[in-house]
Amino acid sequence: MSRVQPIPQGFTAVTPYLVIEGAGDALEFYKRAFGAEEISRMPGPDGAVMHAEIRIGGAALMLGEACPERGHLGPKALKGSAVSIMLYVPDVDAMAERAQKAGAKITQPVADMFWGDRYGTLEDPFGHKWGVATHMRDVTEAEMAEAMRKMGETQPA
Repeated sequence: MSRVQPIPQGFTAVTPYLVIEGAGDALEFYKRAFGAEEISRMPGPDGAVMHAEIRIGGAALMLGEACPERGHLGPKALKGSAVSIMLYVPDVDAMAERAQKAGAKITQPVADMFWGDRYGTLEDPFGHKWGVATHMRDVTEAEMAEAMRKMGETQPA
């Protein structure tokens, strides 16, 4: 009798599951924009992608077609998303350019940040928000606190 692992091979305890209007198109976008590797795809009776699994930089994500009648709404139906996905890559500038060429909208241009990352944000064509970054330097908590204090001094009251 074999022992089944409680967390499947290749997954971590927390795995994002994206609900998307146009999940099949999203799979192709994630391949072009982020170099995603498609692990599996399960089409429903109407051909829509009911469930799929991809890997980006070794991290697993799941996604499926929006299904309003079951309460599964994507960010476009919800008029936004309260969640952002963080993606660390070796070259954030190249990744942001690649994603933009694939159809993403840059919402915050890539720049050096006080916490040690070169970081920017984008929105994919399906309404999901992504933070993209390359870690450039380690910053101590004291350095970060000082940088935040200085930022507060420059903000209008």
